[in-house]
Amino acid sequence: MTGFVTIEKGLGPEGRIAVVRFDRGDGINALSPEALRQLTDAARSFEDDGETSVVVLTGGAKAFTAGFDLKDPEGRSRATMDLGTLRRHLKLGPRLTRAWQEMEQITIGAIEGFCVGGGVALAVALDFRVMARDGHLRVPEIGLGMNMSWQSVPRMLHLIGPARTKQAVILADQRISAAEAYEWGLVEEVADPGKAFDAAMALAAKVAAQPPLSVAMTKLTVNRLTHALDDLASHMDVDQFALASLSEDHKEGVAAFLGRRKPTFRGR
Repeated sequence: MTGFVTIEKGLGPEGRIAVVRFDRGDGINALSPEALRQLTDAARSFEDDGETSVVVLTGGAKAFTAGFDLKDPEGRSRATMDLGTLRRHLKLGPRLTRAWQEMEQITIGAIEGFCVGGGVALAVALDFRVMARDGHLRVPEIGLGMNMSWQSVPRMLHLIGPARTKQAVILADQRISAAEAYEWGLVEEVADPGKAFDAAMALAAKVAAQPPLSVAMTKLTVNRLTHALDDLASHMDVDQFALASLSEDHKEGVAAFLGRRKPTFRGR
């Protein structure tokens, strides 16, 4: 089995910074089901780690991630799954973002190049995001006949408000530049091209210099208050996604994407 994720610990002040790097080495960094599992396991590996205060998550040099891998054989097998099997398979994404959100350590995303779909869902589950000036974000799910799930909508709503969330999600073809993402509040810092990781590590060093227990307790308090109603707001994410995946519009959206043509949606 190919390992897409590497973890390095013991960095920075008092060795309290860790780096998780997701890199498939193809310049696209798509999120296959196996990649989702490996990234989830990476987050969970810090559950009993009292030596790490900050975790920096980064992708490849050209892409944070292109989002869910529509060409992956396991991912494409969803088309023939029964409803029960499909619902279980669709929980891979929400499980990933929840694992990263619930980490006790402060999490920082270092984003180079593009961050698309599920990559945005993962990024907004982190505490902070640093983005290269020439990078961009995009949320293409609706353009593929799907809904934006993985509990992303409430997380985005907390960060950028209702109108911007609708703009980001509904206008599926719109690229959100680093400058726009910073203005909206989707990212906290913009760095020079190729320097997002360095900027994220500088921020991590500032966090790591603070008292670890106080930092962890503060994060927990802020997250509990902020996300108290998120489960209620997004409890139908998986079922909405499963329902949308059965639509003709979804089949047309994926076919158009793979065929590099403009889709024709008919609302059925």
